[in-house]
Amino acid sequence: MAEREPRMELVREHDLLPPKRFPGDHRGDPGFRRDAAAEARFHALLDSAEALFGIPVLDPAALRRTVRANPRLRWVHTMAAGGGSAVRAATLTRDELDRVAFTTSAGVHARPLAEFSLLGLLAGAKNLPRLQAAQARAEWEGRWFMGQLAHLSVLVVGLGGVGREVARLLAAFGCRVVGTSRRPGVRVEGVDETVSPTDLGAAAARVDGIVVALPGTLATEGLVGAEVLAGVRPGTTLVNVGRGTVVDEPALVAALRDGRIGYAALDVTAREPLPADTPLWTMPNVLLSPHTAALDTEEDRRIARLFAENAGLLVEGRPLRNRVDTVEFY
Repeated sequence: MAEREPRMELVREHDLLPPKRFPGDHRGDPGFRRDAAAEARFHALLDSAEALFGIPVLDPAALRRTVRANPRLRWVHTMAAGGGSAVRAATLTRDELDRVAFTTSAGVHARPLAEFSLLGLLAGAKNLPRLQAAQARAEWEGRWFMGQLAHLSVLVVGLGGVGREVARLLAAFGCRVVGTSRRPGVRVEGVDETVSPTDLGAAAARVDGIVVALPGTLATEGLVGAEVLAGVRPGTTLVNVGRGTVVDEPALVAALRDGRIGYAALDVTAREPLPADTPLWTMPNVLLSPHTAALDTEEDRRIARLFAENAGLLVEGRPLRNRVDTVEFY
């Protein structure tokens, strides 16, 4: 970051931070503790900075404390693509939200999440559960037709950084791609048609696969619910790489049981960790990933590059990339 934006004075004292256990570990070793002197040093650094690379200890309450203790603070960058939810949880005043700019790492995880989306759609098209069940029985079944992505139409719910990358890759496979946008006339690479979120149910009823790539906000909570799932084609594949709260899980379970959803690949769930008593754990037509599809060894480097780019924009007084909407918090 210092090399890419030399106009920024980068202050770091690694002994004040929990050691990372693996690349992309933004929380660090849970057993780490600062003594009273180190805690005072840590707060002194937070309270003297104009910008923060990450939310302090990933705690909305700590973010609120820092914003109120540091009148010089101008900008906070969140490591998560959906960092708006943490900003909302900090319950800052309107004056505080207007004083400090908040940005997210949206787009940094686009390619790995798009690849997970392809995994889910391919597994649904090729009927992976049937293959696995026959293999478990050591049964060489007769030949049967498999689906092909080139023959499918896919609805991408949300055309942010992740949704756009999903659309681009799907187009390369020959899919017909429908995307949702609050600006239906917008042109996006790989998207054949854009529809308004208000037409989500009608759009979902005429596709073979659905990829959810929306952030978790009050406006998106339960958006893919019973009404939308009631009208889908039997055997539709659903992938969620956005936030678990966007999909109504009881409605999804019902749709998986009666075959409206033939296969679901979920990197996120409404509650994380996923409760042990949910039927999703034992359903053969469900693939569960513990919110890990976005992680790869280059994640930290991409986030650092984005931060350095935004630091330059801040120095020059230009608009920052990925600024959080502090009304809807996405």
